[in-house]
Formats: sequence, C-alpha cells, structure tokens
Amino acid sequence: MTKILNYLWRFWLLLLAFVLTVTLGIPVYILSFNKKHYKYAYRFIRIWCFGMFYGMGLRYDLIHLSDQKKDKNKPYVFISNHTSIMDIMLTCILMPDHPICFVGKKELVKIPIFGTIYKRICVMVDRSSARSRADVYRRCAEKMEEGNSIALFPEGGVPDDTTIILDEFKDGAFTLSSKHQSPIAVYTFVGLKEIFPFDSSKGYPGRVKVYFNGIMQPSDSPKDLKTQAYQEIKKTLLEHSI
Repeated sequence: MTKILNYLWRFWLLLLAFVLTVTLGIPVYILSFNKKHYKYAYRFIRIWCFGMFYGMGLRYDLIHLSDQKKDKNKPYVFISNHTSIMDIMLTCILMPDHPICFVGKKELVKIPIFGTIYKRICVMVDRSSARSRADVYRRCAEKMEEGNSIALFPEGGVPDDTTIILDEFKDGAFTLSSKHQSPIAVYTFVGLKEIFPFDSSKGYPGRVKVYFNGIMQPSDSPKDLKTQAYQEIKKTLLEHSI
C-alpha cells in the first residue's frame, strides 16, 4: 500500500511539472533571448521551483552556521551536497537575490518542453567529451560577467550506493572560483535523501534542514578549497543527519 501511495505521489510530481513548465516556461523562454533579461526570467524560474517544492508537500528550515552575509551585487559559486532532484528547486528558492545558472547534463535537453527551456538557461556539459568539460569554465565565466551566479553540485551526481554520506568532490566549482576569483557559498542539505530520493517507491512529504556553512574566498589552490568544502559539508552531515 505504501509503494502504491508513493507511485501516486510521484505521478502528481509529473503532472505538476507538466503544468508548471507549460505555463511558466513561455515567459522564461521569451525572456531568455536577451541576456540582460535573465534576472526577470529567473523570477519565473523561482516560481516554478516554489510550485514544485511546496506542491510536493516539502518545507525547509534554514540554519546559519556562519554569520557571513552574501553581497547582493556580487556573483557567487553556490555548492551543496546532492541527494535529490529537489536540490535544484531548493537552491533557487534559497537565492532570491542571485540569479542562478546551473551546470547541467546535456542529456536533459531530450526531455520534451523542459529541454527546450533548459538549454537556454543552463550551462550544459557533455560529460563524455573532454572538450565540453573544458569549455564549461569559459561559458560559466560569461554567465558571471553578465551578473549571474553559478550553482554546482561538486559530487557530480547522486551516487548509486545510498549508504555513501558524501561522494568525492570533482574539481569544477573550485577551479572556477580560483580562475575567476569568485567566492564560494557553501550549503548542506539534510533530509532530502530520505524524504525525496531518486527511488520512486520511497519518500514522503516532510521538512528538510538547510545549513549555511559560510563563504569561502577564492584561492590560488583549488585543491585546498575542495578539501575544505568537502570536510565542512561532511562534518555537517555527520552531526545533523536525520
């Protein structure tokens, strides 16, 4: 019975996504033609994210582990652990003053309707192509020069082994920060792995915890930045996981 309810809940996700994408996707698509208008398109993107997150019965609590404040006029590289598709929606909800561009998989372009909009507002990467991976830095730099921030999940994806607390970090976010002297805002999401996992037969409406770990200043050593961020997020997960 529980699995049946979970599948019905996930069917509601698909229905909700279709309705929101069709209605809100039109203004996003139109506004995305002009780079200067992305900040307006982002408002509609956030409405879509609110609709998806809250429409699935999810809520969040934001806990500050640092007193640092983000500058509304400065672009950032936002990073967090990655355990659920809802990580994307939650990231946008948390950032009202920093229009975000995600670095995402090229394969998502194949999704009907969504893919058409996705390829206009995200920096896409073909992970099987070294050239595509290398070009990500240039395209992210262009987005940041336009006043946008970049969101990356350093794990690169959600590990198949759900017992892994935090997978190894890839270099991308930290190399980007070092190359373009962009600060990194670090967040830890706790609870989404259990509440909204990728397994469609599991999950439930509920409240997740978001921990703001602080802001890391750019460094000439991406390796040190990566190590520091990994240790900070993993420590938070170990101390606060449900």
